Amino acid sequence: MSLLRSERVAAFLLVIAAFVGLVVANSAFGDAAVAVRDFHLAIPFLGLDLSVSHWVKDGLLAIFFFVAAIELRHELTHGELDSRRKALIPMVAAVGGVLVPSLVFLLIVTDPVYAVGWPIPTATDIAFALGVLALVGRGLPSRVRAMLLALAVIDDLIAILIIAFFFTTDLQPLALIGAVPLVLLFGWLSFRVRSKRAPLVITAMIVIGLVTWVLVYHSGIHPTIAGVALGLVMTPGSAEPTRRALEPWTNALVLPLFALVASIVLIPDVGVDELNPVFWGILVALPVGKLIGITAGAMIARQLAPKRERAAALSIGDVLVVASLGGIGFTVSLLMNELAFEAVPDVAAEGTLAVLGGSLFSIIIGVIITVVRVRQHRASHTLEPEDAKENPVA
Repeated sequence: MSLLRSERVAAFLLVIAAFVGLVVANSAFGDAAVAVRDFHLAIPFLGLDLSVSHWVKDGLLAIFFFVAAIELRHELTHGELDSRRKALIPMVAAVGGVLVPSLVFLLIVTDPVYAVGWPIPTATDIAFALGVLALVGRGLPSRVRAMLLALAVIDDLIAILIIAFFFTTDLQPLALIGAVPLVLLFGWLSFRVRSKRAPLVITAMIVIGLVTWVLVYHSGIHPTIAGVALGLVMTPGSAEPTRRALEPWTNALVLPLFALVASIVLIPDVGVDELNPVFWGILVALPVGKLIGITAGAMIARQLAPKRERAAALSIGDVLVVASLGGIGFTVSLLMNELAFEAVPDVAAEGTLAVLGGSLFSIIIGVIITVVRVRQHRASHTLEPEDAKENPVA
């Protein structure tokens, strides 16, 4: 299980799953794969009738958001975001990493019908970005990983808000109101996980969690928000063991399954000039928009920070590492794409390919910048103290 907690393994499994999905969809087994993806599994007494794709996207992915919410709460209370002083630079950088890709997308996609896809390039995949950094970033200061983690966590929070506000359809207030006391009860029970009745308490929490998910689904809000709410209300004492127990499953099953299902798309048989502007908007906005937005945001925040914090902030070279890897959208970008263009399958297919392509370009750019930066850090450590002062790392 410890191997499945590795960021490198998680990133590797995501790549393999996406590659398999794309290859199978465009092979002789493509029709069968699409049929399985679209096959419906119903639970009539709960009013649920979802395809396999939606069970993964709406159901299993709620577990991922549950784990992400636990990590978000930890960072907000005991981690890299537990004070305004610590949160300033990653917060402003994350906002820049949302605004600039959105603007780049909207500059390319001028048709209002397709402009709804603006949130797609705003996401950063925590597992993937950290996995790439773990693979090629040995030798960088630990603050680089801390900055990337903090930025990705804030990015996820923004993505959660975007999903809640922009992808909510036909709101059903009664179902949502019914979910609120269950979320509070879930949080109250989390204080009692370590009591003598722990097995009974855990069973009750699982049932409450499932019922909460059903109610949020029927409320019209995307059901992954249920996972977020449940993760945020858990007490730290029970949240961390829960995260550790679920993390191998999200890395080895939930995220790869989602990547597999989301990547089952046919490569459009059209010329380059016939591709929808959405494709180009995402393809450019992810690597370029994120790189510019995060870098600009970090530099602005650095100037706004007190002198003491400014001195401790990352240098421009290290910020570029974070900004380039921040363009790896993948999981959440794929989810945003499906939500935005669910009614337009052809555009959704091109969007999926663009997310994969944009994330790939971000990986390539990120690896190059990271390798160069590692060499600069190693070279600076081999200099004599006097030489190092005269030749600081940029």
